[in-house]
Amino acid sequence: MRSYASLQLLSVFSLLLFVTCDSFARDEVWALTAFKEAIYEDPHMVLSSWNALDADPCGWSGISCSFAGDHVVKINITGYSLRGFLAPELGQIKFLQQLILHGNNLIGIIPKELGMLKNLQVLDLGANQLTGPIPPEIANLISVIKINLQSNGLTGSLPPELGNLKSLQELRLDRNRLQGSVPASSSSDFTSSAYGMYASNTNLTGLCQASELKVADFSYNFFTGSIPKCLGYLPSTSFQGNCLQNKDPRQRSSSLCGTYEMVFFQSSGSHCCICELYYCVSICLWTLMFEMKSNPPDHAPPARTPQTTNPKQQPAEDLSNQQRRASKPAWLLALEIVTGTMVGCLFLIAFITALQRCKDKSSLIIPWKKSSSQKDHVTVYIDSEMLKDVVRFSRMELEVACEDFSNIIGSSPDSLVYKGTVKGGPEIAVISLCIKEEHWTGYLELYFQREVADLARLNNENAGKLLGYCSESTPFTRMLVFEYASNGTLYEHLHYGEGCQLSWTRRMKIIMGIARGLKYFHAELDPPFTISELNSSSVYLTEDFSPKLVDFESWKSILARSEKNSGSIGGQGAICVLPNSLEGRHLDVQGNIYAFGVLLLEIISGRPPHCKDKGRLVDWAKDFLELPEAMAHVVDPELKHFRFEDLNVICEVVNLCIHPDPAKQPSMQELSTILESRIDTTIPADFKASSLAWAELALSS
Repeated sequence: MRSYASLQLLSVFSLLLFVTCDSFARDEVWALTAFKEAIYEDPHMVLSSWNALDADPCGWSGISCSFAGDHVVKINITGYSLRGFLAPELGQIKFLQQLILHGNNLIGIIPKELGMLKNLQVLDLGANQLTGPIPPEIANLISVIKINLQSNGLTGSLPPELGNLKSLQELRLDRNRLQGSVPASSSSDFTSSAYGMYASNTNLTGLCQASELKVADFSYNFFTGSIPKCLGYLPSTSFQGNCLQNKDPRQRSSSLCGTYEMVFFQSSGSHCCICELYYCVSICLWTLMFEMKSNPPDHAPPARTPQTTNPKQQPAEDLSNQQRRASKPAWLLALEIVTGTMVGCLFLIAFITALQRCKDKSSLIIPWKKSSSQKDHVTVYIDSEMLKDVVRFSRMELEVACEDFSNIIGSSPDSLVYKGTVKGGPEIAVISLCIKEEHWTGYLELYFQREVADLARLNNENAGKLLGYCSESTPFTRMLVFEYASNGTLYEHLHYGEGCQLSWTRRMKIIMGIARGLKYFHAELDPPFTISELNSSSVYLTEDFSPKLVDFESWKSILARSEKNSGSIGGQGAICVLPNSLEGRHLDVQGNIYAFGVLLLEIISGRPPHCKDKGRLVDWAKDFLELPEAMAHVVDPELKHFRFEDLNVICEVVNLCIHPDPAKQPSMQELSTILESRIDTTIPADFKASSLAWAELALSS
């Protein structure tokens, strides 16, 4: 009995230990998943092994765990071209010792939450595209030894709190846009020792307090003032390329430093609009010019002291004064020419820069994670180059075109589709995303823009043409505008319309068009493009029944980024679990090929991909696909005529597409070649002789 009780006690203790560890690991998995969610481009698929359902992240690429395997201690993802934000949730990985994300394309700001990592020893975010100031909370990294923030776009002044990092040995801040003075001073004039230590106990502030600092690089910023004496042990190259009061020729020229101050001027707590700033500078320069006109610096007469003058010398002095007054206009003219030229150049630079910044580099204030107070925001600078060639419609334009959004032609839990007509333009189909503004995040906005840019690059006769997009905040609106295909979807014609409208020849032409469109997506685009859910509902038919492939389901990928429900969007009581991978969008080529095989079966049979009574279409058709004498049973019974040779080719292609081994699936280039070389879409002579020839011919035209 005693041993049994001990066994029970041991079991309970183990269970409690397991639950505790699992719960803590779940927090770390959640934080890592949030980091992955904030990354919207992963060209090397380095994060493909990061599975949120996996309770143990120690096997994920770039992740190292403690010896006991119960905590993440290192994240090292260097040089993989990741593009996205630094998620604030990284600050929840309490035992993290090294965060190395060097050489990627990370954008946005450095989250202040990183200051919560008390065990962090290495912070390497160098060679990215981070912007904004260095948060003072970084000074809370009491264990940090190395900080590398070089080669970014960081702005603002250097936080003096960094001097509180007593263990800091290496600080690299070169090649940013930092300004202000280097925060380091003391009440003593003693010079530093070889290790930055003072010989006497002086009152040190800023980086002078970092007694262990051995390596530091402040070069190629816009620091002003002088080099702190306590940092005199550093090589001069650590300060080159700045605006310091140093006679070293490797400092920036005064013109460059002045231009930077005008462009990147910041007042305490507020940012001066660049347009207003240049206006102020221009006014100041004109004022300076008039002051110089009144008192020329090089020719102003010296102040006289009262003295007794000789009357005999008066005429000579008057003559001298007259000559001096006569010479003033020439000097003033030269001064005005020089000053006017300088002001004109500055005004031109100001105008071009202001136009570029105010028009192209607009700033969107988007909630990163809205609190109940609605005060937590992050400034997201949108890459204007991404959408510079895409037409942007206003909501009012689309509201007028779609008759106050009353002409709804389609709907789903995540989107609505309206039909409209642009004034003086074509008919349009407008797809509106159904999501609340509080669920929209900064990286969702960038993901949306990337999706628009992705669709805009499609230029093929068998691809749906994106005409533009709509993005407004009041009311919150995210829409895509496509060219309208007047004959609806292929699904509607196969299953709800009159099947006789789709003759055999017309179906073959549709198949050939779909194959050409997929070949264009997979082989002629770089990177390749895939349809999220390829089926008969994603094939739209024009007036002459030409197929257009449209990826309306890409909205689901955008909605999957909603962090509020961790991949699930609720709509009127219904929960839709959505795909949670941006990377898979361009890599599911094999999935498109398999879906193409199923779509071919649907087209020739007139049956939906799945029926309640007969199950999956593929399973039903397998019994006929491999038997030549039974293939005719696959054909839609509404078709009165079909070519057996064409049917044989279609069945062969279907078998290749649905092969259980994806490695043996051919490419769309190969499949398209097979179809185009062996299927004849002309009207055969014997068919023309039949009584239904002309009717069939009319339907096929």
